[in-house]
Amino acid sequence: MSIEAHRQEHRRAQRDGREHDPTHYPVEKKMGEDSLQTWIVELLRPLIERWYGELGRPRFVGADQFIYYQQFDPSKVVAPDVYVLPGVAPGRRVRSWKVWETGIAPSFALEVVSSEDPYKDYVDAPERYRELGVKELVIFDPDWERGRDRVRWQRYRKLKTRGFVRVETTNVDRIQARVLGCWLRVIGTGEEARLRLATGPEGEALFPTAAEAERAAKEAERAAKEAERAAKEAERAAKEAALERIAALEAQIASAAGGGGKGYGPP
Repeated sequence: MSIEAHRQEHRRAQRDGREHDPTHYPVEKKMGEDSLQTWIVELLRPLIERWYGELGRPRFVGADQFIYYQQFDPSKVVAPDVYVLPGVAPGRRVRSWKVWETGIAPSFALEVVSSEDPYKDYVDAPERYRELGVKELVIFDPDWERGRDRVRWQRYRKLKTRGFVRVETTNVDRIQARVLGCWLRVIGTGEEARLRLATGPEGEALFPTAAEAERAAKEAERAAKEAERAAKEAERAAKEAALERIAALEAQIASAAGGGGKGYGPP
């Protein structure tokens, strides 16, 4: 059905007193996904959600849902591998997202380049995200070394004077994500490649996963208990040493007093 046909159907629905949009907006993909892409997303999405929680600015962080950005035209859609919805609380159920219903478009989106159709993410994705109105798009190509015209990272930004443009390309292991307020870093190579968040001026410190943070907390707790035990042991040893010194001094005084009394009695 054409866009104009959708609009005519919508107008008829309004005349009939029906408020719903008659356009069908699918909520599921009909294609498979590279397992590497899945593993990258499964690690990164909860990391970004935790990151915003640590900052005290919780956000909804989703993955692979359809985001529609033009009513009556279901072809105007993206399905980011990871995305952030500002002003939307985490934990909300989202089957698909229609921008015109809330006025909220993703502030950040990440695309992992498809192994089946890599140039879709190089050519088609930036234009779609421009139309969507996303503030920042990062495109990661895990297979960038397979083509001379491919790059590991691309970053697009929505700028006041230039619109939505590519502002950075690089083949190093990390790139700064301005909207997130941190870095994205590649850890591992080949099939082991994963994306992590990092902090610091050059992205040198990895932001921990939930499991890593839990292990670190347990290690800190064990270290604190060990320090407390060591402090108590040192205190006990100090008290024992002090008592020993007191006992020795008392013995010395008693000995001196006993020896000094000889020869001083009555004749």
